[in-house]
Amino acid sequence: MKYLWLYVIAIVASLGGLLSGYDTGVISGALLFINDTWDLNDASQGLVVSAVLIGAVIGAATNGILADIFGRKKIIMATSVIFILGSIMCAFAPNVIVLIVSRIFVGLAVGIVNFVVPLYLSEISPKHLRGTLVSLYQWAITAGILFSYFINAIFAHAVYNWRWMLFAGVVPATILFIGMLFMKDTPRWLVSKNKEEQAKEALRKIEPNADIENEIEEIKRTLSNSNEQDSKFIFRKWMIMPFVVGIGIMFAQICTGINTIIYYAPTIFKSAGFDSHITAIYATTGIGVVNFLMTIVALYFTDKLGRKPLLYFGLTGVMLSLFALGASYSFADVLGDTQKWVAVGSLITYIICFAMSLGPVGWILVSEVFPLKIRGISMSICTVSNFAFNFFVVASFPVLLHKFGGALTFWGFGVVSILCIIFVYFFVPETKGISLEKIEKNWIDGVNARDF
Repeated sequence: MKYLWLYVIAIVASLGGLLSGYDTGVISGALLFINDTWDLNDASQGLVVSAVLIGAVIGAATNGILADIFGRKKIIMATSVIFILGSIMCAFAPNVIVLIVSRIFVGLAVGIVNFVVPLYLSEISPKHLRGTLVSLYQWAITAGILFSYFINAIFAHAVYNWRWMLFAGVVPATILFIGMLFMKDTPRWLVSKNKEEQAKEALRKIEPNADIENEIEEIKRTLSNSNEQDSKFIFRKWMIMPFVVGIGIMFAQICTGINTIIYYAPTIFKSAGFDSHITAIYATTGIGVVNFLMTIVALYFTDKLGRKPLLYFGLTGVMLSLFALGASYSFADVLGDTQKWVAVGSLITYIICFAMSLGPVGWILVSEVFPLKIRGISMSICTVSNFAFNFFVVASFPVLLHKFGGALTFWGFGVVSILCIIFVYFFVPETKGISLEKIEKNWIDGVNARDF
């Protein structure tokens, strides 16, 4: 199997996604028991959940430049250390203030890993496998979310239940650190730092049959062109559209409501009629299984069907399921006990459509559309926007649900989905089968996004 080592590298690096998913999903079940411990109001619950996103914004904002200076590998290793320390801090938090601060610290690692791992994967991937390998990161996130749901279910009956739930992230973080010790940095970053021999060695391992000299020369030409324009690079007119695409797709990924589902699924299930913490957690675990399995499907289709067809399919399904979920609240009196099953069906449909489209495709696109010279900082900006959108959506959700009810809240997300379909049609390019260097040249030449 000629790409065996490439897949090994991708799997190890994607453990960063598993950690991000774990810390995203674990709070959904832990929150029920944290609330029993400290009796939090709506605003406090929102802050405990969204605290990790405050740290994520800071982490993403401050580490894009570091990824370009120190390399992708070292930054991934640093995040694993932060995950380990943050998980320990959360588990031993003596009060809610310390817990919030600890989750902000964990958020630093979440913010960093969400741009540096897709960046790493896109730069080690041959163009015909790039969609699949970057999708592997999203699959790892869903694996982490599913892992967190299983951990929640396992420790739900334990003494110090939520503390064990938050502590368990130490295990995958340790594995990531050890695994990355044996990996090399990306050929593109190595060439940018004049480490050409190391870049050739890395290419030989990940693409044994590639024309190594030609690959190196293509990277050097792209860097040379960027260096010539360096003083004015980010102010050129052609740079506007990659940022429109990158930030726009992050808006679509978050503001269609995904993390209200991931963070608050047990809360949603309880409000829809499930009568106990344990039942709600088990129902949420089913959502995690669907999310995990359907992201595997996305791994297969991203490089076969392309990015935009998956986005059209996913956004349409997300829109319809959100309207159905809202209707389950609006017609609760009519539906009676059936309401909770309509809610379950709507959430499962939502997760299927999101996992096959916006989840993986969003990160694929932001790893592809930016020029090499500033790819690290550009992905950092997109990741900051992702977590900023995420913070406002997640922090406000308990208040919106309480003040406006489930119907108006989820219908609002449905309207946003319609706007995102229009955005994809007019502004998002199809990048399937196009090299990163060719994508950059298309922007420079002024090629319309719909004509890529």
